[in-house]
Amino acid sequence: MPKPRVVLVFGGRSSEHEISCATAAGVLEAIDRERYEVVPIGITRDGAFTLQPDDAARYRMDPAAMPRVDDNGTRVLWPDSAASRELRVIETAADGASAIRSLGEIDLAFPILHGPWGEDGTIQGLFELLGLPYVGSGVLASASAMDKDATKKLLLAAGVDVAPWRALSRGAWAAGRAAIEADIRALGLPVFVKPARAGSSVGVTKVADWGALDAALEVAWAEDRVALVEAAMTGREIECGVLSGRDGGAPRVSLPGEIVMRSREFYDYAAKYLDPDAAELVCPAELPEGRLEEMRATAARAFDAIGATGLARVDFFLTADGFVVNEINTMPGFTPISMFPRCWAASGLDYPALITELIELGLAARR
Repeated sequence: MPKPRVVLVFGGRSSEHEISCATAAGVLEAIDRERYEVVPIGITRDGAFTLQPDDAARYRMDPAAMPRVDDNGTRVLWPDSAASRELRVIETAADGASAIRSLGEIDLAFPILHGPWGEDGTIQGLFELLGLPYVGSGVLASASAMDKDATKKLLLAAGVDVAPWRALSRGAWAAGRAAIEADIRALGLPVFVKPARAGSSVGVTKVADWGALDAALEVAWAEDRVALVEAAMTGREIECGVLSGRDGGAPRVSLPGEIVMRSREFYDYAAKYLDPDAAELVCPAELPEGRLEEMRATAARAFDAIGATGLARVDFFLTADGFVVNEINTMPGFTPISMFPRCWAASGLDYPALITELIELGLAARR
């Protein structure tokens, strides 16, 4: 029986391009080659779909030279209708002549894209149009989780606590600053200003003085047209992984992990990827009696509230009053040292087995 052929899609147009490439390195290295064939498709910064070498070493994380998808001149052609699963590639020879070569039929897309144009429902829409099974949440859940304002509204409706916030565009700020600023100041200092649709803490600023608010908003608006101003939460930063249940079962929630800051003010992009001494990821994290069950129940409720499928990472603040959800990531960081796979490894599902589980969930969900 032929092995299922998995298209691994990585890179992309967002500011998290390099993180997606690093995730690709981990998956390429760990995926079970006895069970699956892999076709690596890298999306360049300009959005070109290219056929890339099946070589994990090209994309490993290096803070001194972050990995990226180089445009090698190839162009991947997706199936031309939902009646086909054939993937093709245009290749150009040294003399300038081009030819189309078949890559054969594919069974599943595994998008490991972070941020807009990948994690936000856009590429999921492409796969839906093609009738191609894929790993992870569908269009609506992906789009909802990508938009922090929408996520908060959905979670509140489901009875899940979130940090108080105000969402605003540049136009709204210019037209009604006095009233909006009064609402924002009511949140108290400090506040966090962040883009509504971005990840990996890109564009996030901690504001401890109202005089710095305008500059922080500009940083956020550079990433997205809507910015969130969010009240700071006092408490431990706890994260956990969620997987869909098998055969319609309830979501499965991992043991918790904790982010313990060592040298930076908060868990920003540099702390996550560039400064190994900035923070410690503790997994499993110790929780007081009863809190583990509370966390798991809240994570599952949040997962269901946005209609997630496949996988997600739910990020909490554990305050004196209980858990407050910070955000949900439907395609979380997935390098071998990222919190999502570490939480599942601590729960008994190692990295290669986790990749297999996600592929099998993707195939089963859309049969």
